[in-house]
Amino acid sequence: MMVIGAVGNAGLAAVVPVLTGNAFNAMLQKNPDTSVLLPLALTIGISQVIRGVLQLGRNFGAELLAQHMERQVRDELYLSLLGKSMTFHNLQPVGDTMARSTNDVRELNYMFSPGLNLVVGSFVFILMPIFVAGRYHPTLVITPIVFTILYFVFLARYLKTLSPITDEVRATFGQMNTHLSESLDGVEVVKGAAQENAEVDKFVMNASRVRDAFVRQGDLEGRYIAMLLLGSAYAFGLFHALLLFRNGQINLGDVVAYFGLLLLLQFPTFVSTFAYSQISSGMSGARRILELINRETNLDQNAQGYAEPMKGEVEFRNVSFDYALSGIVRPSRSPQTKGDGIEVTSPSSALADARSAQEEVLHNISFKVKQGQTVAIVGQTGAGKTSLVKLLNRTYDTTDGQVLIDGVDVRDWNLASLRSQISMIEQDIFLFSRSVSDNIAFGKPVATQSEIESAAKSAQADDFILSFDKGYETVVGERGVTLSGGQRQRIALGRAFLTDPHILILDDSTSAIDSATEDKIQRAISNAARGRTTFIITHRLSQIRWADLIIVLRKGRIAAIGAHDELMKTSEAYSKIFRE
Repeated sequence: MMVIGAVGNAGLAAVVPVLTGNAFNAMLQKNPDTSVLLPLALTIGISQVIRGVLQLGRNFGAELLAQHMERQVRDELYLSLLGKSMTFHNLQPVGDTMARSTNDVRELNYMFSPGLNLVVGSFVFILMPIFVAGRYHPTLVITPIVFTILYFVFLARYLKTLSPITDEVRATFGQMNTHLSESLDGVEVVKGAAQENAEVDKFVMNASRVRDAFVRQGDLEGRYIAMLLLGSAYAFGLFHALLLFRNGQINLGDVVAYFGLLLLLQFPTFVSTFAYSQISSGMSGARRILELINRETNLDQNAQGYAEPMKGEVEFRNVSFDYALSGIVRPSRSPQTKGDGIEVTSPSSALADARSAQEEVLHNISFKVKQGQTVAIVGQTGAGKTSLVKLLNRTYDTTDGQVLIDGVDVRDWNLASLRSQISMIEQDIFLFSRSVSDNIAFGKPVATQSEIESAAKSAQADDFILSFDKGYETVVGERGVTLSGGQRQRIALGRAFLTDPHILILDDSTSAIDSATEDKIQRAISNAARGRTTFIITHRLSQIRWADLIIVLRKGRIAAIGAHDELMKTSEAYSKIFRE
C-alpha cells in the first residue's frame, strides 16, 4: 500500500505541470481556444483528488507498518529480557534497558513513519522529472539526472557522517537514563547522605552530554547542502530550457511544464533534511535493541527437559562456582543495590571487575540432602551462602561439578518446571506496586481469595493486612516501600506458602522481624517445612537448632557439616559464630 500510494502520488503530481504547460500553449496560440481550459482544470482537479486518496493510503500503510513493527519489537524484546539469565541482568543497567525498551523502540517506529514513508515517496518524486522531461526535449533530462547523481552522492556521505552521531545520541540518552534510574532507586541513600546537589550535578552533566550530541547532530544537518543543490538545479535547468526556447526547439508551455517538473525535486530535497536523520536515529535504536536481544546468555530454558513433580532430594557433587568465570558481578549487601542484591554498574566495568577479581566463591562443595530434611547454612559474611542456594534454581550455574535434584542435574530440568517447584525468600524482599492480594498470589495467579488469606495467616500476616483500610486490596508502594521490613517479609512468606513449593529456601528472611513475631513465624515455618526440603540461611540459633543438617561455610568451602550438638563440640568455626 505504501509503495503503490507513493508511485501514484508522484505520478499524479507530475500531471499538474504537464497540463499547466498544455494550458499555456493553448492560450499562446494566435487564436486562443479557451474551451480546453475547463477540461484541463477538471482533469487536474480529479487527478489531485485521486492523488490525495493515494497519499492517504501511503501514509496509512506506513503508519500501520510502523505501529505493527513497534508492537512486534516490544513483544520480542520483553520476552527476550524475561528469558535471559541473571548473568545478563546483573551486568545490564536497568536505566539503559528502560531507555532501549521505550525510547529506542519509539525511534524505530519513527524510522518507518514518517522516515521511510517520506523517503519512499521522495524517491519516486526524483524519478518523475527524468521520465517526463524527455518528452519536451531529450537533453532536458541532463539536469534531473545530474541532480539525482549528486543528490545520492552527498546523501551517502551525509549518512556516513550522521550514523556515529545518532549512535552517540542514543548512547548518551541511555547513560543519562541509567543514572536517573539509580538515583531514584537509591533516593533514600541519597537523601540520607545529603547528596541531592551532587546527584543533580551528575544528572546535569549527563543531560549536557545528551544536549551536546543533539547539537552536533543539528550542526551536521544544518551543513547538509541539499537545498544548495536544489537551487543549482533550478538555475541550470531553467537556463537550459530558455536556451532551447530561444533556439526554437521548445515552446513556452514546454518551459513552464519543465520548470514545474523541476519543482517536484523540492519535496525529496526538503525531506532529506530530516527524514534520513530520523532513519539514522531509528537504525541506531535498532542496533541497540538487537544488541540487547542478541546479548549472549548462558541460560537455557530447556523446554524439552525433565519436568516431573519434584520430590526434594538434593545433592551437590564437587560443585565450584566462580563469578569471574560466569561473567557475573558479585552480589553486594550495600544499600545502593538493585532489588536482587546486585551492584548496579555498567556492563563493561562490571565484567572487567569480575574478571579481575578471579575469586572462586564456592570450591568443591559436596553434600546430600534427603527429601523433607531441613538444612541450615551458616557462615560469616561472604562465605558463599546465598551463592550456594541460588545454584538450586539456576539463578546461577555452576562453573564446575553438578547440582542434582531427585538425581537429575538441574541443567537437565525444564527451567520453568524447576523454578515453579522451588520458592526462595531473600532478605531483600521485592514487592510489586500492586495490591497485597496480588503480591501474595504472584506465583499462583489463579489462587482463590480464601487460599490467599490462608497463606497470609500461615505467615502471620493476616492481622496487619486487615488493619489496612482496604485490607487485602491495599496497594503497596513500589518495591513495598509503604510497608515495614517485617511486613514485607511476612507477605513474601505468604507468597511462598501459597505456591506450596517442594523446596523452600529462606535467605535470612526473618532478619527484620521482632522476637514476638519471629516465634509465630518460626512455628509457621516449622509447619511449612514438614514434607518439603528446606534450606535456611540464618545466624539465629533458634532457627538453626531444629535443622536436620547444618552446613558451615568458610571462604567458599565446607568447614563443618552435621547436627547442632555435634558441631558445637567438634567445630571451632561453628561455635565461633555463636560466640560472636
